[in-house]
Amino acid sequence: MRSGVIAQKVGMTRIYNDAGEHVPVTVLKLENCQVVAHRTEEKNGYVALQVGAGLAKVKNTSKAMRGHFAVASVEPKRKLAEFRVSQENVIEVGAEITADHFVEGQFVDVTGTSIGKGFAGAMKRHNFGGLRASHGVSISHRSHGSVGQCQDPGKIFKGKKMAGHMGAEQVTTQNLKIVRTDPERGLIMIQGAVPGSKGGWIVVRDAVKKALPDGVPTPGAFRASAAAAAAVEKESE
Repeated sequence: MRSGVIAQKVGMTRIYNDAGEHVPVTVLKLENCQVVAHRTEEKNGYVALQVGAGLAKVKNTSKAMRGHFAVASVEPKRKLAEFRVSQENVIEVGAEITADHFVEGQFVDVTGTSIGKGFAGAMKRHNFGGLRASHGVSISHRSHGSVGQCQDPGKIFKGKKMAGHMGAEQVTTQNLKIVRTDPERGLIMIQGAVPGSKGGWIVVRDAVKKALPDGVPTPGAFRASAAAAAAVEKESE
């Protein structure tokens, strides 16, 4: 297992492939996506990487989190996420993961917070058919109809599909295809739509239902931290 990344949704556009066909893509941008901490088998009981992205103002960061980021020698992050990894795919703290962490043609699983729709009816929320357009139905054409029983059991069961709050929840879309990456600008272009609004934070992982293609970098594509790079330079001198 490799680490995933935290990206920000820029929006949608289209690009053209070699056959001249246009492919609709969602553009994601990697912004200071760095490894903040390690989770180890000895201390935590599992192996994982804590990854952070974006920049948060110091005044808006709690004292405890400021100390947490100071230990890693990274600036405060706006978004944090954990990724389970195998022991051989652990990336050093402070390393910045780049867009070529994924390769063209690879499938990924994408997680984001869906756009909130507010209070929605049963037809919009659950794709109900509604009531008849005539023959005695009055005013309540888009209602969901009967929801309970008679005297026995005489209640509405929990989980019944009804009108209510729609959207603004975590959604994972599986098996989306990476169409193109731009490491210089930190862009990842994924075929099709991705859950979430523009500017929202998106978590991208290797697809669990598809095999990794050849050429995928392990443990990943990243730039070493400034401190690590300075240490390597000093050793080479």
